Amino acid sequence: MSNTKLDKVLYVEDEADIRAVARIALETVGGFTVKICESGSEAVAAVPDFEPQLVLLDVMMPGMDGPGTMAALHALPGFDSLPVVFLTAKAMPTEIERYKKLGAIGVIRKPFDPMALSKDVQKIWRGRAGAAAKS
Repeated sequence: MSNTKLDKVLYVEDEADIRAVARIALETVGGFTVKICESGSEAVAAVPDFEPQLVLLDVMMPGMDGPGTMAALHALPGFDSLPVVFLTAKAMPTEIERYKKLGAIGVIRKPFDPMALSKDVQKIWRGRAGAAAKS
């Protein structure tokens, strides 16, 4: 599984400016096929048709937050092990540990470096098999 090339990424973010920067970083710099959603509920509706390989998920969003969205995504038939990476400004070591205990395969700190975002995502993607073996 770790040799599978990452291509399809679903990005969930409620802030329009961050969505725009992330789209350029992921599509133009990273070469990913990206679907962007503005909310957790929109992401839950989009996943079955888009079938992403990985979800980049904002933690703090109105309505359904990141952890709630991840739980809803994992409750969808066939998506119980969908890899999720949180993007958050709340990235203290205890918070990162909490997100990983909830099932995230990684955490990227905001503000992120647009030129490094796709590399950070790839690094987490490549490391996920090792992380899964530890759980």
